[in-house]
Amino acid sequence: MVRGVRLRIAAAAGALLMALSPATAARAADDPLLDQLTGVPGLTVVSETQGTGYRFFVLTFRQPADHRHPGQGTFEQRVTLLHRSQTQPMVLSTNGYGLAASPRPTQTEPTALLGANQVSVEHRFFTPSRPAPADWSDLNIWQEATDEHRIVSAVKSLYPTRWIQTGGSKGGMTSVYHRRFYPDDVDGVVAYVAPDDKINPEDRAYDRFFATVGTPQCRADLDEVQRQALLRRDRLVPRVEAAAAENGWTFSRTIGTADRSFEMTVLDTVWAFWQYSLLADCAGVPKSTATDDELYDWIDSVAGWSFYTDQSLEYYWPYYYQAASQLGWPSLKFEHLRKLRAYPGLYTANASLPKELRRPHNPLPMIDVDLWVRTQSSRMLFIYGENDPWGAERFTPSKRDSALFVAPGANHGANIARLTPADNAAATALLRRWAGVTPALASNAVDLPLDDQLGDRRRLS
Repeated sequence: MVRGVRLRIAAAAGALLMALSPATAARAADDPLLDQLTGVPGLTVVSETQGTGYRFFVLTFRQPADHRHPGQGTFEQRVTLLHRSQTQPMVLSTNGYGLAASPRPTQTEPTALLGANQVSVEHRFFTPSRPAPADWSDLNIWQEATDEHRIVSAVKSLYPTRWIQTGGSKGGMTSVYHRRFYPDDVDGVVAYVAPDDKINPEDRAYDRFFATVGTPQCRADLDEVQRQALLRRDRLVPRVEAAAAENGWTFSRTIGTADRSFEMTVLDTVWAFWQYSLLADCAGVPKSTATDDELYDWIDSVAGWSFYTDQSLEYYWPYYYQAASQLGWPSLKFEHLRKLRAYPGLYTANASLPKELRRPHNPLPMIDVDLWVRTQSSRMLFIYGENDPWGAERFTPSKRDSALFVAPGANHGANIARLTPADNAAATALLRRWAGVTPALASNAVDLPLDDQLGDRRRLS
């Protein structure tokens, strides 16, 4: 993976000037921000991009592999910094997964609404932010929250303004966990489409969601797609096998076989449809009379036959490890497929992990977080999409200056902009009040792409 040339910068000024290139050293001498960044212990400046109204830095921050035993190894955690002004608020963005291989300047919705700076953090154990050798027991919600706490503590002296944390999907969950363990680090949280699987086996909310979402006709058509695919298993699995041979996909490391991969993809199809599609897309759902080609191609466009392969799943091992061990996962009944499934116990997080990483589930962390959010948390804003399956089990905010809004008809890409006008205004006002920003101060706009903090399940949630 290309990560550029890293500049290892010592804290001492003399060592700093020797480590930097002559051109960069000359800039550091008359560049207060660069000088401050390079002076932060453990922080390394990897690269910088300058644009109109902003500077963008790719950084690494040295973290203990195990915060409970900081002397037992470290790793470099990737971080990016979008700098506007040290007098503007700071947004801490936690996407719950990895940053792009070559990060580029983007901004989250809260960053744009506040005219803020932004620090984005790659989640531990997503490569390259992984200890070597890796002790996977160090991958838990407290360890990652402590990563973020150390980053905030290190950078806050450079940005002594209000801090807002945000994240989407798993990143939204990550932002909640950070606030649970370090409630004084930031002044408010905006968590987008964040699931709250507080009691992992108790997932009737997901089944109720799929029994009521959309229209009866759309639900029936989607169910029939799954039925038809499984009824045609003997003709469709060879197509998956042929695609695997052509593209170099394998299955033995994780899901097991092409047949198991086929079934998992079919089971995921309806979920993936509602996660990424809209009610208007129901018109394109194949009917029971669809040809094998039409059925195969449509499922590929929605769920992706390549996803449940060793090659795609490896990137997401940290997610599935966390889901299996702490976060939980949706356990659906699939009543309409009862006699068609060949692997009744397949739909679990552990099924997507290599054997050595499979773990029993510990229910206590999610129960603790859910109770804390309901009763003790403050200044937390939750945004959900009406038709997003991940929102079937939602966090319930406390009555302490917190709120929850639902975007009508929205999927997993729900945000403040997709709320009703009244809810949009209320959510924006809440966020700006927490950040101490007036609409006039928030108008410090820069022309940057908006980062929805989500992957695609054609790179997952």
